[in-house]
Amino acid sequence: MFNKILIANRGEIALRVIRTCKELGIKTVAVYSEADTDSLHVTFADEAVCIGPVSAKESYLKIPSIISAAEITGADAIHPGYGFLAENANFSEICTESGLKFIGPSPEMIKGMGDKAFAKETMKRVGVPVVPGSNGVVKNVADAKIIAAEIGYPVIIKASAGGGGKGMRIVWEEDKLENAFQTARGEAEAAFANSDVYIEKYIENPRHVEIQIVGDQFGNVYHYGERDCSVQRRHQKLIEESPSPVVDVDLRNRMGEAAIKGASAVNYEGAGTIEFLVDKNKNFYFMEMNTRIQVEHPVTEMVNDVDLIRQQILAAAGENLDPHPVVPKGHCMEFRINAEDHENNFRPCPGKITSLHFPGGLGVRVDSHIYQDYVIPPYYDSLLAKLIIWAKDRKQVLDRAKRALEEFTILGVPTTIPFHLKVLQDERFITGNFDTSFIDNLLIK
Repeated sequence: MFNKILIANRGEIALRVIRTCKELGIKTVAVYSEADTDSLHVTFADEAVCIGPVSAKESYLKIPSIISAAEITGADAIHPGYGFLAENANFSEICTESGLKFIGPSPEMIKGMGDKAFAKETMKRVGVPVVPGSNGVVKNVADAKIIAAEIGYPVIIKASAGGGGKGMRIVWEEDKLENAFQTARGEAEAAFANSDVYIEKYIENPRHVEIQIVGDQFGNVYHYGERDCSVQRRHQKLIEESPSPVVDVDLRNRMGEAAIKGASAVNYEGAGTIEFLVDKNKNFYFMEMNTRIQVEHPVTEMVNDVDLIRQQILAAAGENLDPHPVVPKGHCMEFRINAEDHENNFRPCPGKITSLHFPGGLGVRVDSHIYQDYVIPPYYDSLLAKLIIWAKDRKQVLDRAKRALEEFTILGVPTTIPFHLKVLQDERFITGNFDTSFIDNLLIK
């Protein structure tokens, strides 16, 4: 087992990792930018090292500074959290070369599964259902038109190295294809320094359902059921839940088996998710793989009574993970509380929190790094807290979530709390009858 882990991240995920490390008796090292001097992850870690100025590029993304911090503090492993360098194959490789265990998959796994075209071909090869589309990268408009005509419109153009909706365009008819193709390539180059794109059939009104998996160093891969992430805006998730309202035992087993088959094909180590689209007939198609822990991991933890960060660390330390029976206990939802003004196009709103009260009670969990008088910096993600609600069934979760959101008080900056309360009043959400277009339609109403 590791003696000391450096957490190469900030905010609530850094705190989340610190807590599990303390329970395992592992010392922790926090890194922080000049903007995060007063952050709680700095306070609660055993040691803390400033790694640069406010810019993420000069701090949280600066690999030499993070490696130096690990070396001077005597850390023997690095946990990347999510975002920043979590899916950076170069960082994983440099950690290994520096004698540090990267708590996550190997550089080869990150590169392979991070390339969406390669990942799709890998899944297709081992029999995982995939959305009809191009065989790998599409190099030019002429080829794009041929492929789109073969699979039929609408189609979606996606950045091969992409995520978060960047480098992505839906095309409903051929005369719009050329412009969309060039735009997607330009966005992909700007966001990921890689202009490669591929094309898929666009599945209309799908559910976004992902399977949580964890693999160890002995070739064992286990899944922990599904999370429904269909409530999203511009491909950014806002509410997640488990079990999914549309997934029954048979579908869960089939999706889980497919996820294990796909992860096993690359000898996957660590925590990750296999993301699927589920259509109205409950057909499911592989979309992409995330080679990291995800923001919404607490949802799975609550219904499976498992600490996924602990599983990550055990796997990285060479432990043989025990099989985990997938029988969801109760129901859980996560609401992302962001410092955003939802009435003004979800505009980020950094500033000082003048008053704060977290909700409590049975089945209420809050993962957060904020406190009263905390100043939200304008340089990073706007996530303030994750409100995680568990109860014996979905109806009780909805009732408990409404109570908890009404109790949740953050003054000084606009937040998405009022938006979530609005969602809880929508009949489609109440009945579970929604898809990935739900938020867009809600905002139009």
